[in-house]
Amino acid sequence: MSHIPNASAGYQFTNSWFASTAQPVWDQLLPQVNPTRVLEIGSYEGASTCYLVERFGGTRALEVHCVDTWEGGVEHSTTDMSAVETRFDQNVAHAAQRALVAPSITKHKGYSDVQLAKLLAGGLTGYFDFVYVDGSHQAPDVLADAILGFRLLRIGGVMAFDDYLWSETLPTGVDPIRCPKPAIDAFTNLYCRKLQVIQAPLYQLYIVKTQD
Repeated sequence: MSHIPNASAGYQFTNSWFASTAQPVWDQLLPQVNPTRVLEIGSYEGASTCYLVERFGGTRALEVHCVDTWEGGVEHSTTDMSAVETRFDQNVAHAAQRALVAPSITKHKGYSDVQLAKLLAGGLTGYFDFVYVDGSHQAPDVLADAILGFRLLRIGGVMAFDDYLWSETLPTGVDPIRCPKPAIDAFTNLYCRKLQVIQAPLYQLYIVKTQD
């Protein structure tokens, strides 16, 4: 059975980013993690959230926390982000209705550093089985998401970084501050004694937390 949410199932997606990059890896990796509590930094139209509900919401109450501003980044300057947010709301509601066991999907609208700090202040340190970092592509933001998300991840849990090799098209070439890779590399280097990189196709990067 395919777990890719698609239009024929009543979803509304305007792109296939998730299906073409993350989904093939998640099909193989996430059953080993078997997540119950998921934190998603950057949700857009909800494709990854809907996938998680479709894949893991049939036997237990999946808990997903979705963090996004729904304002978009520099690459979304011509995108109607209000319409994107509306599609997110409709898609995740549809996924929840289809699930055999009703999931808990919490929407945290705002900047990720603030929202993640609130989760930590709320006592959720080491709470999540899986953290997906797919928010801002600006290196300082990615580094903040990685550090705060790692605090929220349990030992043995998995963190996934989307767009590891993404770079903004600029007349002057690649600006290292305006792409995720330098931040992800800095994080994995500084936290090398607390994590292990998982072998996977390199457009994304996956780590398992080995200690706090």
